[in-house]
Amino acid sequence: MNLRTRMSARQKVVALAGASTLVAAGLVTLPATSAYAAPGCSVTYGSNQWQGGFSANITIRNVGDAINGWTLRFTFPNSGQRVTQGWSANWTQSGSQVTATNLSYNGNLATGASTGIGFNGSWSGSNPAPTSFSINGVNCNGTAPTTPPTTGPTTGPTTGPTTPPTGGPGPSARVNNPYQGSRGYVNPEWKAKAESVSGGNRISNNPTGVWIDRIAAIEGDPDSSSNGPMGVRDHLDEALAQGAGYIQFVIYNLPGRDCAALASNGELQATELPRYKTAYIDPIAAILDDAAYSSLRIITIIEIDSLPNLVTNVAPRETATANCDTMKANGNYVKGVGYALSKLGAIPNVYNYIDAGHHGWIGWDDNFRASAQIFAEASRAEGSTQANVHGFIANTANYSATLEPYLNVTEANRLSTWIDYNRYVDEQRFAQALRTELVGQGFDSNIGMLIDTSRNGWGGSARPTGAVTSGDVNQQVNGSRIDRRIHLGNWCNQSGAGLGERPRAAPATGIDAYVWIKPPGESDGSSTLIENEEGKGFDRMCDPTYGGNPRNNNNMSGALSGAPISGAWFPAQLTQLMQNAYPAL
Repeated sequence: MNLRTRMSARQKVVALAGASTLVAAGLVTLPATSAYAAPGCSVTYGSNQWQGGFSANITIRNVGDAINGWTLRFTFPNSGQRVTQGWSANWTQSGSQVTATNLSYNGNLATGASTGIGFNGSWSGSNPAPTSFSINGVNCNGTAPTTPPTTGPTTGPTTGPTTPPTGGPGPSARVNNPYQGSRGYVNPEWKAKAESVSGGNRISNNPTGVWIDRIAAIEGDPDSSSNGPMGVRDHLDEALAQGAGYIQFVIYNLPGRDCAALASNGELQATELPRYKTAYIDPIAAILDDAAYSSLRIITIIEIDSLPNLVTNVAPRETATANCDTMKANGNYVKGVGYALSKLGAIPNVYNYIDAGHHGWIGWDDNFRASAQIFAEASRAEGSTQANVHGFIANTANYSATLEPYLNVTEANRLSTWIDYNRYVDEQRFAQALRTELVGQGFDSNIGMLIDTSRNGWGGSARPTGAVTSGDVNQQVNGSRIDRRIHLGNWCNQSGAGLGERPRAAPATGIDAYVWIKPPGESDGSSTLIENEEGKGFDRMCDPTYGGNPRNNNNMSGALSGAPISGAWFPAQLTQLMQNAYPAL
């Protein structure tokens, strides 16, 4: 059996040597001459907590014979721990004992198969992790050895694939549009969460971005709010198993990350560029460069909310922040992006797309060309060249409409409070114009644009059905626009938003794809202060009572209440997104 030295949380199997009977982590393996059925299981538990509450993600893996239906049991160590809301299983609690049974879609687990479930909980006193788990009465507690068996039963269970999975006959040829003619990878961790919300099965098979937002997420980080036990290699292996043609990773861990928004601050300090290179980008590049994945088109979204900040949120702008001034001065955003492009762009089947903000950020005259220039500067930094850039993405994790069907920019309506002299009112026309500007800055004429449509549909009863032509300019613009935000600068968990266009390739000239890079249902940031170990702060733009700042022209934030920290699961948001989806579900 050929097993990798490093065994990830999702791939972890109990591997046994010799013909003697061994018991480990609930796995019973009999001598190779026996055909006796062997039960077995492993459980990975990870949680992220705040004062009085926590969110837990659990991965159940079957390492014995195939099972048809499962019951997970564990006991909370503290009597003050409670399950308040669960997903992907039927959850009950009696005293400190918790029971979860499968749903209709995840009850059958073949040998080596796994499923992800989870819950939100409350605690008082302390919140220790459970230490003992069982599946169908089999104890899953303990640490499994990782020595592969030399022989195995001729019938019955195996402990994993005999060779690493492959994605096809060999390396894929480089293409102009990696989305075209290719099926996207469905992240099973997000899929399970989506299906935990009523009606979520209508959208759960859409491909979404996999966010690698901290160093621990490379190997799998069950303690993170946004990542689960699956790491980069796990997702790639699963993509091969699904027969997917492409997979999307968000590279998101720059030093001094997100200098203008506290909700998504990161783990690396402003000066930690060397660590970003060696502990974050280099390990990711090494995994992506594995020949086992050469048949996959690996799409990397490079460092959202970074480079545009160096244009709009630095002195002498009224919107300047001290953190953005620091990142402008030390150059570590530009250098970090350049290094990522250089390392990842050297891999033949990787397609780099740089984040380009959105029209409500850099669509104004004094931001538009300046942003394109800094994109070009970063693409040539740290040994990179512009050839390492396959394209750009607009509207990542934002809410700007893909198209405003009833609203065009005219000299008259540019005077409106909503447009406020911007040259654009939607993402598609902005992205197409920015593409032309970027080619003028030296990028290849074949670069393509992506638009994140995961939360910009703005359907529901509030959606206009035609242009308003009466009243003053503000009445006409506000009555005609489908983007129902209070202000273009509002970005956190927006009330009234809906799912947008479903992911699809080549929807318009110069646009490689509509994509769901931000997984619907994952929070933008907490609506109140929540202590956490991920370096994520509390941004008042996520507080529904906040009256705003210069970046949103001192308007109300428009954020939903009850939101957890950024990346954590927010079921109420997904319910709203589905209700207001356009096209409707």
